Amino acid sequence: MEAIINSFFLVSIAEIGDKTQLLSFILASRFKKPLPIIAGIFVATIFNHWLAAIFGEFAGDFINPEYQRWILAGIFFVFGLWILIPDKDDGLNTKSSFGAFVTTFISFFIAEMGDKTQLATVALGAQYKASIDVTIGTTLGMLAANVPAVLLGEKILKKLPLKYIRYTACALFMAFAIYIAFFS
Repeated sequence: MEAIINSFFLVSIAEIGDKTQLLSFILASRFKKPLPIIAGIFVATIFNHWLAAIFGEFAGDFINPEYQRWILAGIFFVFGLWILIPDKDDGLNTKSSFGAFVTTFISFFIAEMGDKTQLATVALGAQYKASIDVTIGTTLGMLAANVPAVLLGEKILKKLPLKYIRYTACALFMAFAIYIAFFS
């Protein structure tokens, strides 16, 4: 259960202001069909994060646990700093002759490649050695961050300035890095 809970919180925080969250806003405004978009996010995240968690679990077998702890703490520290750098759409292309679900699935799967939430999933897979639990947690975290973006998008950003959300997310990542380094 710890792997699911920690994975959920880390990914939902890491996703704030991320390019895939921006992609959620774009897809929602283009298609105006929230259910197929949410389903596409869900399926793409399951596949992407399951592969990442398996890779992390496998890679974790080859790294000394003491080094692993410091590597993970360093990764989360860097993610804390990284989250302060706003993502831009980077030319995300949502033009497609496919429907909302297929376009979302393909766009999300590709956009997650090498993204901080995917890298966090690799690190979590290495830490917990429970790829299914990590995948459940990270997928739920992605949905927690992106479903509101699909459903409420611009209304949320008018009430909560993104820069304050980023500062809070940075502090949480730093706290998790300290916890991993000194208390796990």
